[in-house]
Amino acid sequence: MNKSMFETKQIQPRILYYGTPVVLLNTLNEDESVNISPISSSWALGDHIILGLGLGGKAIENLRRHPECVINLPSPALWANVERLAPYTGKDPVPEYKRATGFSYEKEKFKAGGFTPVESLSVKPSRIGECPIQIEAKVNHIRVTDAFAIVETQALQVHAHPDIVMGENHIDPGKWSPLIYNFRHYFGLGAELGKSFRSET
Repeated sequence: MNKSMFETKQIQPRILYYGTPVVLLNTLNEDESVNISPISSSWALGDHIILGLGLGGKAIENLRRHPECVINLPSPALWANVERLAPYTGKDPVPEYKRATGFSYEKEKFKAGGFTPVESLSVKPSRIGECPIQIEAKVNHIRVTDAFAIVETQALQVHAHPDIVMGENHIDPGKWSPLIYNFRHYFGLGAELGKSFRSET
């Protein structure tokens, strides 16, 4: 066996965004306008979706006050729209640590990202019409660590663009690709390699 196949190098990367879907998280501001926060830390288990949020941002502030949100999943075609939002925060004044890394305040996030608001059915924050998957959710629990909040949400309504739906209730994996944030670079999925024995499509 070639031992070089298993060689590793110890590294200390500044970030560990090792390839996760981008989420555009819509939350409700004090005046009932909507804030959009690009995030890349989320995972789902059944109808529960766990979100990782920084403690200094507008999203966690909004969720503590109004525990509803929309979890919008953009496609790779929307990467430039997502990146347009990246240097903005809904916090005014801008926290010092964000100002030092190039953030500025922007209230009109839909306009800044080139997105269209669509009314939700079960929650107050509106959805992003351009995103192929939009999940209305309520917050069940917020756990705070030193620098982050771990937010447990529960899906109430799931909306999908018709062109990615197979049958009545399935997303067609051949037609849907999430936007992936991979060590601060944007990617889509490659060609299908196979499927799980549990797949229903």
